[in-house]
Amino acid sequence: MLEIRNLTASVGGNQVLNGINLSIQAGTVHAIMGPNGSGKSTLSNVLAGHPQYIVDGGEVLFDGVDLLAMPPEERARAGIFLCFQHPVEVPGVRMDHFMRAGYNAIHKSHDEEELDPIQFDRILKDKAKIVEIDPLLLKRNVNEGFSGGEKKRNEILQMAMLEPKLSILDEPDSGLDVDSLRIVAEGINQLRSPDKAVLLITHYQRILNYVVPDVVNVLINGRIVRSGGKELAAEIEANGYEGQGEALQPSA
Repeated sequence: MLEIRNLTASVGGNQVLNGINLSIQAGTVHAIMGPNGSGKSTLSNVLAGHPQYIVDGGEVLFDGVDLLAMPPEERARAGIFLCFQHPVEVPGVRMDHFMRAGYNAIHKSHDEEELDPIQFDRILKDKAKIVEIDPLLLKRNVNEGFSGGEKKRNEILQMAMLEPKLSILDEPDSGLDVDSLRIVAEGINQLRSPDKAVLLITHYQRILNYVVPDVVNVLINGRIVRSGGKELAAEIEANGYEGQGEALQPSA
């Protein structure tokens, strides 16, 4: 599904990614772990098409198509979804209106029928149960006055509604208490399927105790220095990142 080959990228004139190689197949969950400043969020923003992140070299193929040649809106229509590390508030825009606009835009791009407000609300209320979010919150402005946990659950709800092929989850566990972490993780698990993939970025093992990854990748200094199974996350939790880059191993 996703092939990243020797990807280098910079932001603000500083090179952050130094040759990323990664292959993600449909039906899998790949975790990326790494210390602060290692390039995890840069990778997610490059894949989503953030204009401030400059690709200096390499290629990214999504279903065999050059992802880097697509503007951000085309990437979204193709099935790329980014769950933000820090979801923003959008005053004056109701959450349900915002999601219906995105939902219908994607369906229209695939020559599929758009939904009227009544049809959409029926689906939205059903999907809201996945992340145990109060339906009344969906009538409020986007993330305005939401708690940290509500914002993260709202991101997973959008993922549930849009049904992307590739979900890039940038630290979905950041700032969550135990109960919110469980709800977010269970929501992610319910959305796993054989024709979709997840790239889950995190500092810690704790969310990987709930969302068990197929592959764990260690990102240090802009390179994937090690890949392995779920036991690699436990090793990092126990021993930290020091020494992980000493023996470079091919990414899975």
